[in-house]
Amino acid sequence: MTRTTPSRPVRVEELFPKLAAFRGVTTRLHPRPGRPDASVSSIGGPLLWPGDEPWPVCTEPHRRGRGYRVTDVRRARRVLAEAWARDRPTDEERALLDELGRRHRDPDVGTSDPIPLIGLAQLYRRDVPGLPPGPDGCDLLQVLWCPFEAHGPSRHGLAPRVRWRRSDRVSAPLAAPPLPTLVGFEGAVPESCVLYPEQVVTYPYAGSLPARLWRRVETWEEKAERAAEKRGTEDEVVTYHHDLSLPPGCRVGGFPSWHTTDPHPMECADCGAPMALLLTLGGSEWDGGSASWMPVEERAVPEHLRNGRPTHLVFGRDGLLNLFACPADPGHPHRWSLQ
Repeated sequence: MTRTTPSRPVRVEELFPKLAAFRGVTTRLHPRPGRPDASVSSIGGPLLWPGDEPWPVCTEPHRRGRGYRVTDVRRARRVLAEAWARDRPTDEERALLDELGRRHRDPDVGTSDPIPLIGLAQLYRRDVPGLPPGPDGCDLLQVLWCPFEAHGPSRHGLAPRVRWRRSDRVSAPLAAPPLPTLVGFEGAVPESCVLYPEQVVTYPYAGSLPARLWRRVETWEEKAERAAEKRGTEDEVVTYHHDLSLPPGCRVGGFPSWHTTDPHPMECADCGAPMALLLTLGGSEWDGGSASWMPVEERAVPEHLRNGRPTHLVFGRDGLLNLFACPADPGHPHRWSLQ
C-alpha cells in the first residue's frame, strides 16, 4: 500500500511567485504499524547490527531507576488498539491499562550504570529517496537514543545517537538487542512501523523566509482569517505554516521547522560549514491544525480508526527532533535541535 499526500489547498507559488526560488523537496516517511525486519527501513523496527559489535549504551549520570517497563508500554498499546477497533475499552481492559501504566522502581540501577539505547529508526538509501550517502560509502542510517529526558545542562535534554554503516558488511547480525530495564517516559519507546516513502514539495519555515516575502504571506493569512470571521464559517483557514510549507511527521531532507525557537544557524563543529537537515522525527502525522496533510488513503478510514500518531514517539512537549548533517563531509559529527 502507498500513502499519497493530497494536493495543497492553494497553489502557493501562484500567490507568491518569489517562493519558487525557495522550493525544495522532502521525503515523507509515512510510518505505519507493522512487522518490519532488519533488512528494511523502519521506525522502531529491529536494526541491522553486527553481532560482534557492542550495543551502544548511555553512561551519562542521571536518574534511571524509576520508570515504565518496555513490555508494559507495548502491551498497553496493543490492548488499547484492539479495544478501539472493536468499540472502546471494557472495564476489565481499563483496569489492565491502569496496571500497565504504573511506574516502577529498580533499586539495583545506579545513576551511572550503562543503559542500552533504544533504536528509533533505520533507513536504507535504496528505500528512501533523498537520503544522502553516508561516509565511506555507507548506505544505512541508524538512529538511537537514551530513553530518559535527563541529559545536558538542563537535565531535561535528549541524547540521540547517529550511526552510519555499510549494510553489505554485516554478515552475522545481532538476533535481538538488549533492552533497558525501565524507560523514563512511554513516548521513548517507538512502535514498530513500516515505511511508505513519498517525495513532496516543501518550502522554508516562515521565519526563515526573507522578511519582505514573509510579510506578504502574513498579510494574506490575516485577510483570509478576517474573511472567515466575517462569513461566520468554522472551516479551517489555510495558512502557510500549517498547510503550505512543512509537512508534519517523519521525513528526510527539506527544511527544518523552528516553531519552538527562532531560526538559528546550524554549523558543523568540525569545519564550520552550514549543515543540512538530514532527518526529522515527529510523533504526529497530522492533527487538527495540519489535517490537510492527511494522506488520501487515510480519509476513507472511519475517523475512530485513523492513526495520526503511529510511532507513539514523543519529543519534548510533543515536538520534533531535527537531525542535521555536514554536507561537506558526512563523517563529521551530527547536530540536532528539538522543536
